[in-house]
Amino acid sequence: MPTTTTSITHGGNTNTAPLRRVLVYPPIPPDAMVSWEAFGYLRPLDHERAVAEHAVFRQILVDAGAEVISGELSSAALQDAIFPYDPGIITDAGMILGRPGKSLREGEVAALEATMRNLGIPIAGRIATPGLFEGGDSFWLDAQTLAVGQGYRTNAEGIRQLAAILGEQGVAVVVVPLPHWHGPAECLHLLSLISPLDERLAVVYRPLLPVPFLEGLAARGWELIDVPDEEFASQGPNVLALGPRRCLILRENVETARRLRAAGCEVFTYTGDEISHNRTGGPTCLTRPLLRG
Repeated sequence: MPTTTTSITHGGNTNTAPLRRVLVYPPIPPDAMVSWEAFGYLRPLDHERAVAEHAVFRQILVDAGAEVISGELSSAALQDAIFPYDPGIITDAGMILGRPGKSLREGEVAALEATMRNLGIPIAGRIATPGLFEGGDSFWLDAQTLAVGQGYRTNAEGIRQLAAILGEQGVAVVVVPLPHWHGPAECLHLLSLISPLDERLAVVYRPLLPVPFLEGLAARGWELIDVPDEEFASQGPNVLALGPRRCLILRENVETARRLRAAGCEVFTYTGDEISHNRTGGPTCLTRPLLRG
């Protein structure tokens, strides 16, 4: 059950203000038509384990003070919908619907739109063909500035459309070129490399971030906490801020968690062998914050 209620349903152009309202999609059972190989998962899906892990994950969000809204999925083909961060982005004006760069995720946009309408949250815009945009390629530098990664999941046309929509809200876009890494078959979002923890504080994997962007963060006065090389593969840079310097991280990332605590962060951990590691999506991916602050 939700722990808080509010007359404000959405907004907060921030990744780090206290998490007040959040959408999640519990795992949906796979069927014979669902190919874990096609989705790029590491092994066949263990649905019972995923359900158990996700229930604990949701409880952590509730205990943190968030109203947790569990959406419903209608198709076993929407396995990646367990990661609702990507099909759109919330703004003070409402939800901007994206257009995923992974074709198997295209149906998630309609599911998110239906959920938004059921919740009474307005649609502030949408990315149209040939534009591509996934929410995991973005984070707020401040309330008027959104950083957007350009790579295989978010293209130049998607960023152009997004910038036009956000421009009407007085929000500017900073483009961050993303590396090829292992190519389009693997997901490398901007938030695979950096996660904000507070105003001008972030955890980062510096080796894959472009120098001009790092210099820009330094010019803005950002402090960066580095993820060790050995914890990049276990999604160390993917950290969900529950509030300023209060965050959730996968339990394997012990050294990253130690560094976060040394920077004054309160750190919570969760087990995500099935919901995160098998499907390669961290705690931020598993949520769609709707209201912060």
